[in-house]
Amino acid sequence: MSNESRFCHQRGGTTLETQSLSKIYKVGAEDIHALCSVDFVAKQGDFVVVNGPSGSGKTTFLNLLSVIDRPTEGEVFVEGEPTSDKSEKQLSVLRRSTIGLVFQTFNLVPVLSAAENVEYPLLLQQLPKDERRARVAAMLEEVGLEEMGKRRPNELSGGQRQRVAVARALVSGPRIVLADEPTANLDSETGGRVMELLRRLNEEHCVTFLVVTHDPAVSAYAQRQIKILDGRLSEEASGVAVGSTS
Repeated sequence: MSNESRFCHQRGGTTLETQSLSKIYKVGAEDIHALCSVDFVAKQGDFVVVNGPSGSGKTTFLNLLSVIDRPTEGEVFVEGEPTSDKSEKQLSVLRRSTIGLVFQTFNLVPVLSAAENVEYPLLLQQLPKDERRARVAAMLEEVGLEEMGKRRPNELSGGQRQRVAVARALVSGPRIVLADEPTANLDSETGGRVMELLRRLNEEHCVTFLVVTHDPAVSAYAQRQIKILDGRLSEEASGVAVGSTS
C-alpha cells in the first residue's frame, strides 16, 4: 500500500482549529510563554504528528486542544464551535462525546479492572449493557489484552496499562483522538500494533488524530508532521497551513 493510500480520502470540514492561541504561566515574577499565538487547522481525517524537545510546548498544546486547560489568549474551535465561553460541564460533555484522549501516564482508575476502565466512557454515555460489553471485548482484543480484562492496573505491566488507555480512548468512537506519547511504554511490536489500530480507525472512519511523540516510528504513520519549538509551530510537507505569529 502506498503512503498516500494509507490515509482517509473522505475529508470534510475542520475538526480542530486554533486562532492566536497563547498560554502563559507565572513562575514567581516571571512569565513563561509556553505557547505563542499559534494558528492551527486540522481537517476531518487528518493524521498529525507533533514532534519537539522537552519543554517545547507539546503537552501545553495538547491540553489546550483537548479543552482540559484554557488558553491565556486566543480560541480553540472543536468542529467549528468556539470553546472559550463554555462551562466546565459543557467542556466535559464535549470531551466525552467528541474527543478521545490517550495519556502517557495512563490515568487509569486503580480500583477498576482493565475492562471496567475501558467501559467507563460508555457508562457516561449511558449505553445499554450488552453494547458496552461487546465494545469493550472488541477493543481489548484489538490491543491484545482479551485475556487481561479482569486484572487491575497494578497487575499489568506499563505496556499493558498503556494499551488499556488506548482502548479506553477509542471505545466510544470519538471523531478526534489526541494522544500524548501513545507508544512510549510499549515494545516495538506492540507499539506497531497500536499504531496500526489508530491508522485503521483514521483510514476507515476519518477520525482526526493528533499525536505528540518522540518515537520516529510513529512519524511514519503521519500525513502531516509538525515541529514545535519555544511554543511555536512549523509544518513540513503539508497542504494545510500551520503558523504562529511573534
